[in-house]
Amino acid sequence: MNNLNSILIEGNLIRDPEYRETAKGTPVCNFSIASNRFFKQGEEIEKEVSFFDVESWSKLAQNVQNLGHKGRGVRVVGRLKQDRWTAPDGKSRSKVTIVAEHVEFRPDFKREEAGEQQGDDGEGLAAGF
Repeated sequence: MNNLNSILIEGNLIRDPEYRETAKGTPVCNFSIASNRFFKQGEEIEKEVSFFDVESWSKLAQNVQNLGHKGRGVRVVGRLKQDRWTAPDGKSRSKVTIVAEHVEFRPDFKREEAGEQQGDDGEGLAAGF
């Protein structure tokens, strides 16, 4: 039986997506998002920013490459994946990445005003499950 491994996160792209293809020709697109959390501490409103690496595959990767750009708002639904390896210095390393299963982009009003296309539906939906 599989355990539950699901994540929903919203934020903004911190740089343009990086598109490539595997040796077998499978599209993969990596991007990073910043997600803000606001909370009150005493009388002050504090801001905490977290950064997350995301990877998307196949048709979803192509759509993310076409619709995503630095600063654009995004919602990602996916799962967490942990990679582990031994570094050249002999120490164990690990990294957690979000593997996207669904990506939506918030409307990009600045580009709409400049006359650029948003995609077929105009909503910025990169792909579904």
